[in-house]
Amino acid sequence: MLKITKKEFAELSAYIKENYGIYLKEEKTTMVLGRLQNLLLSKGFTSFTEYLQYLKHDHTGEATAELIDKISTNHTFFMREADHFYFFRDQVLPYLKENVKDKDLRIWCAACSTGEESYTLAMLIHEFFGEERYAWDTTILATDISRKVLAIAEKGVYSKEKIAPLPALWKAKYFKSIDAENVEIIDEIKKSVIYRRFNLVQKHYPFRRKLHVIFCRNVMIYFDLPTKTELINKFYQHLETGGYLFIGHSESINRETSKFKYIMPAVYRKMD
Repeated sequence: MLKITKKEFAELSAYIKENYGIYLKEEKTTMVLGRLQNLLLSKGFTSFTEYLQYLKHDHTGEATAELIDKISTNHTFFMREADHFYFFRDQVLPYLKENVKDKDLRIWCAACSTGEESYTLAMLIHEFFGEERYAWDTTILATDISRKVLAIAEKGVYSKEKIAPLPALWKAKYFKSIDAENVEIIDEIKKSVIYRRFNLVQKHYPFRRKLHVIFCRNVMIYFDLPTKTELINKFYQHLETGGYLFIGHSESINRETSKFKYIMPAVYRKMD
């Protein structure tokens, strides 16, 4: 069985924070060891020092992709923090319909995990616009740092237990049965979401136009204050005036240091 020294953990956690923003406190040592041990053994490493050298000298991106797949926490479910989705349906979509003159909605799920959030938004949009949706570009950009969860999201297959929180009408309308246990999102909804791998702490965001809505929920809890502050500033920069930012209910934005206007718990808006 491998062990990880305090020095090795400090070096590994510093590497992860610098490259991905995730802040791992020392009490996470056992978790890190548990998640990475089999990976190191499968590659023949005898210590975390060897593994760190491997990470730092790999230029293919494969090593870091494997690391983040193992180390990131991806917990989500349909209708999580449901009041956000009701607010999106009842307040945000009517505002956008009235004010987006070119009919190009730009919505970003910035930490989409296995796709439940992005598909919920896609179904809400489908319901809201009805037949009018054909006159609109309602494609959602959904990103995550983990290749593993993106693969699940793109596939769009979920257990019937997973979709239990959704309205019965949605289950019948937007899912097709695969077998006794699993269902798949219908193609129209699946095609309305584009999935991409994206690192939130990268310096430059490649958006050509500003966004109307950003969902980034339950991610900043893994960041330290400077990383979180920088991320919030980037979100502000890339939102249209009047645009909305949704964060997790366990997260908050300092209203004294941020330009965002507080709207309701975990919902903020750019007003200038």
